[in-house]
Amino acid sequence: MLKPLRDTRSTAAIGTHGMWRALVAASLLGLVGCSGKDEGEARGAGGPPAVITTTVLAPAPWSDSIEALGTAIARESLAITAKVSETVAQVRFESGQSVSAGQVLVTLSDRAEVAGLSEAAADYREAQALFDRQQALAKRQLIAASQLDVQRAARDAAKGRLDQLRAQVSDRVITAPFDGVLGLRQVSPGSLVTPGTVITTLDDVSTINLDFTVPERQLAALSVGQAVVATSDAFPGEEFTGAVTSVGSRVDPATRSLAARAEFDNASRKLRAGMLLRVRMQQASRNVLQVPELSLQQVGQQAFVFRVGAEDKVDQVPVRIGSRRPGWVEILDGVKAGDRIVVEGIVKLKPGAKVTEAAPASAKPAPPAKPGA
Repeated sequence: MLKPLRDTRSTAAIGTHGMWRALVAASLLGLVGCSGKDEGEARGAGGPPAVITTTVLAPAPWSDSIEALGTAIARESLAITAKVSETVAQVRFESGQSVSAGQVLVTLSDRAEVAGLSEAAADYREAQALFDRQQALAKRQLIAASQLDVQRAARDAAKGRLDQLRAQVSDRVITAPFDGVLGLRQVSPGSLVTPGTVITTLDDVSTINLDFTVPERQLAALSVGQAVVATSDAFPGEEFTGAVTSVGSRVDPATRSLAARAEFDNASRKLRAGMLLRVRMQQASRNVLQVPELSLQQVGQQAFVFRVGAEDKVDQVPVRIGSRRPGWVEILDGVKAGDRIVVEGIVKLKPGAKVTEAAPASAKPAPPAKPGA
């Protein structure tokens, strides 16, 4: 049986027709892609203007501040110890008690010293009486002057021993050397104490000193009498005011910092020795150009702002920034008073883009720096 012959011409034609269809489809896709790209570029160049908010630069007050960490110390502070080795006879204070200068805190056993003091007092009285009699006789030249001198020396020796024993008895009565607040009691009646044994601590916290350091570059801004504000994590939202009382005479060559001390009134007794406080000192106010932080772009070490120019088009301007405070940045160079700066909407801007104001541009200056800002 004969097989039918294949139509090779038809097959070739069909293959050629399919190839043409593929080429046409690819061309159409390319045209669509180019059309979309051109449309996007057209939208960026001639599309609707970006909606932004702006501010007009004007000089406004600015106050720099010096900030540091400091440690609180009591105006006067010491550990109460004994001068001699002896047992405690009485404890006359409680932990945390406020005491006055001269108030008795602890008495040590002193029976032997008191007995010796009585004996020394009797010896002195006898020596003084004998000296008085011999002095009367010497005036009438009934005894030699040398005999009176011997008795005078004996009387002075008796007086010296009496004073020595009085001091020993006094050493066994421990008193507060100044007004202050006592720490925790470390001894009990009957305890044996020796020189160096801590009985308690005493701090005069009516005034608190605060020691802190500032960088060498801020030395010119630090002076005695300068107002200081301190805060503590122990009292959130509360500020303590004081003043610089002394500035160190040397800069630490290792840290390039300078030590200073401020004094705070502590009538409320809230501040304690050893507390960590944040210190802030305000400097004199000055007028500067400043912009909100939102308007600033940072690319590496360079900062930029967008400035609205003619025909409501923006250009990207490099600026040199100075000090910072929460929400605001000082501008040292790059723009001038009267320039209209974009505040909100900078993420969608490019140089040359057209913009429109969401609200009328405000010419009001930035708010003045508050203490502590």
